Amino acid sequence: MTEGAVTPKLVSLSWPLVAGNLLQTFYNLADMFWVGRVGPEAVAAVSLMFPTAWMFVSVAMGVTAAAVALVSRHVGAGDDRAAERVVGQTLLLAVAVGVLLGFVGYLGRRPLLALIGAEGRVYTEALAYAEVLFVTLPFTFVFFAFRAVLRGAGDTRTAMWLVVVSAGLNVVLDPLFILGYGPFSAMGTRGAAVATLVARIVAAAAGLAILLHGGWGARLRLADLRPDPVLLRKLVDVGYPATLDGLARSFAAVALAALVARFGAVATAAYGIGLRLMSVSWTVSGAVGQAAATGVGQNLGAETPDRAAEVTWKATAGTMGILGLAGAVVWAFPAVFMRVFIGDAAVVAAGVEMLTIIAPFWAFLGGLMVIQGAFRGAGQTRVSMALSLVSRWVVRFPAAFVLAYALSWGVVGLWWALSLSGVVTFALGCLWFLRGDWRTAVVDDAADEGRRGSDETTATGTTD
Repeated sequence: MTEGAVTPKLVSLSWPLVAGNLLQTFYNLADMFWVGRVGPEAVAAVSLMFPTAWMFVSVAMGVTAAAVALVSRHVGAGDDRAAERVVGQTLLLAVAVGVLLGFVGYLGRRPLLALIGAEGRVYTEALAYAEVLFVTLPFTFVFFAFRAVLRGAGDTRTAMWLVVVSAGLNVVLDPLFILGYGPFSAMGTRGAAVATLVARIVAAAAGLAILLHGGWGARLRLADLRPDPVLLRKLVDVGYPATLDGLARSFAAVALAALVARFGAVATAAYGIGLRLMSVSWTVSGAVGQAAATGVGQNLGAETPDRAAEVTWKATAGTMGILGLAGAVVWAFPAVFMRVFIGDAAVVAAGVEMLTIIAPFWAFLGGLMVIQGAFRGAGQTRVSMALSLVSRWVVRFPAAFVLAYALSWGVVGLWWALSLSGVVTFALGCLWFLRGDWRTAVVDDAADEGRRGSDETTATGTTD
C-alpha cells in the first residue's frame, strides 16, 4: 500500500475483506433463516441476542485493533521481527480477554437476558443460545487476532479463505442442529449457537496453524508468547479506546434492542431481521475501513501521509457509492427482503416500516465506519472511540427518547433516531479527519520502547 496507484491497491486489499465479511454475514443470515422455521419467538430470541453477540465481537475487534496499527507500521518500516513480536503478544492478549469474558458472560447470562427484556418463551430460547455463545468467545477472539495480524501485514486473502471454510461449515450445520435433520436431534436456537461454536473452533485451529507456519506474511514464534510487559502495555494503550469503542457501540445496540423489546415481540422480530440486513452494509464498510486502516498505517510507517489521506478519501467515496445503491434496492423492495426470513404478515409489515426509514441512510453509516478505520490505522483509536460515543450516546439515544416517547412516534422514532445519528456523526468525522492531527506518528515511540524492551530481554539471555 505504500507505492503504485492507490485505487487498484485499495481494491486488491479490500475485496477479500469484503468477501470474508459478507460470508460471515451470510451465515448470520442463515442462522436467522433456519431459526425462522422454528417460530416468531425463536426469531425474537436470536434478535435480542444478536446485539449482545456483536458486543463481544466488537470487543475482539477492539482488542486486536492495536495489532493492525502496530503490525502495519512495522511492515511499512521494514521491521519484520518487531511485527512478529506483536503477533505473539496479540494472541496472548486475545486468549486472555476471550476466556475472561466467556467466563463472566456465562455466569451472568440470566441477569443479562432479564436486563434486555427477554420474557416467557423468548427468554427460554435466548438462554439456550447464550449458554453456548459464551463458550464460543475464546475461539472467536483467536480468530479475530489471526485476521488482524494478517491484515496488518497486507494479506487479506488467506483470512478470506478461512472465513469461506468457517462460514460454509456453519451453513451446513445450521439445519442439522436447529431442525434436527438426519441423525441429529432438533435443538432450536441452541443448535444455531452450536453450529457457530464448531465453525469457530475449526477457524481458530486453522488460523494458529497458518501463523505457526509463517508463510503468509505474519509469523507466530512460540517464544513470543512469553508475556512482554512493555509491548502488552502498548497494545492495551493503543487498543483500549478501540475496545471501549466496540463496547460503546455494542451497549448502544443492546440498549436499542431493549427499547425495541418494549414495543412487543413483533417489533423485536422485525428489528432482528432488519438488523441482519443492515449488517450487510456494516460488513462492506467495516471491511473497507479495515483496508483503509492498513493503508494508513503502512503509509505513515513509510512517511507518506498524503498518500494515507488519499487512501482514506477514495475508500470512503467508494463505500458510500456501493451502500447508496444497496440501500436504494432495499428501500424499493423491503417486503421482498423481509419475506426471505419470515412469512408472518405482522412482522413483515413492521420490518418494511423500519427498512423504508433506515435503508436510505446506509451510505452515511458506512462512510463513518471507513473514516473511523483510517483513524485506527493511524493509531488514533481515541478519536474513533469519540465518534462512536457521539453517534450513539450524544445523538442517537437523546433523539430516540424525544421522538419515540416525548413526541409519541413509537418504534418509528427509534428508526429515525438511528438514521439521524449516522448523518450527523459522518459529517463530524469528515471534519475531524480534515484537521490532520492523525498525520502525527503516535506509535513510533512505542515501537522503539518495544524494541528496547526486546533488547533488554536479549541481554538477560531469555529471548528466543
